[in-house]
Amino acid sequence: MAANKTSVEGGAERTKRALITGITGQDGRHLAELLNQKQYEIYGLVKGQQNPKAAEILRDHPYVKILSGDLADFSSLISAVEESEADEVYNLGGISYVAMSFKQPELTANITGMGVLRLLEALKLAGKPGVRFYQASSSEMYGKVREIPQTERVSFYPRSPYGVAKVFGHYMTMNYRESYGMYACSGILFNHEGPRRGLEFVTRKITNGVAKIHLGLQDEIVLGNLEVRRDWGYAGDYVEAMWLMLQQEKPSDYVIATGEAHSIRDLLNVAFAEIGIDEWEPYVRQDPAYYRPAEVDLLIGDATLARTELGWTPRTQFTDLVKMMVRHDLMVEKRDIAPPSRA
Repeated sequence: MAANKTSVEGGAERTKRALITGITGQDGRHLAELLNQKQYEIYGLVKGQQNPKAAEILRDHPYVKILSGDLADFSSLISAVEESEADEVYNLGGISYVAMSFKQPELTANITGMGVLRLLEALKLAGKPGVRFYQASSSEMYGKVREIPQTERVSFYPRSPYGVAKVFGHYMTMNYRESYGMYACSGILFNHEGPRRGLEFVTRKITNGVAKIHLGLQDEIVLGNLEVRRDWGYAGDYVEAMWLMLQQEKPSDYVIATGEAHSIRDLLNVAFAEIGIDEWEPYVRQDPAYYRPAEVDLLIGDATLARTELGWTPRTQFTDLVKMMVRHDLMVEKRDIAPPSRA
């Protein structure tokens, strides 16, 4: 059977359908593009009928069918599951900004944590045993790491409300898999970035700031801890791993990572070098306000299981990723300051 077809009652075939929560985010957009290439029928969950991001999705991804729903509203999730009749459900939605989770821990727990439970329960009540569920778990679950590098078997020690909520969702996914026989799995994704990353995230804050400094639109970049080290990959590569997880015979959880760790200083070196600046210290100021209450110093993943069982490996190197992001932000900022063309 073709990868984009599934059997229905009577033995007939129809195009596979996918439901994506968090469709307006970086990963949701990349995943929608991948599934469209594979000829899926794609449904995206968007909060609120007048959400401006829905218009952006329809403009950039016209093949996506928008459904109104909210991970905090159980009834809307049931409706989305029933309306989409999805064969694959990708839960990418949630409060994804770690700093915000310290300021709004209850909201983070409700959406990023309890939202997973609501969606799993909606799928269970829908009574469709063949549906396959992907949960976006996070390397932030490891927090104060117990072992280096981190594999699927390393225990969790989250250091933020976001990490705690992700641990809840991760274990709830395992529980529904083991209790009800659901095809439910989690991808423990380490930091994955790209031009679509929000400006509040440190990678995009740096590449966008570098672009603005180059164009004379900004004088400095204000950051927190420059010594933390992360395993950074490209989001466009990582969504392929999500899809591969749902194509396996049996569900399992996988670490998705590059296996390399780089500091914020490393990121600054590459980003500023792209605009011809080797000594970036005069352009960067540290502010204690940007330090986390409980820091995660080092995250580096071991994706051996994904490589051997899924056949997945990252294609984009760290240096190429940062350069890609700087070049994108230069293009965007130049476009925004360009005078309007005369007809």
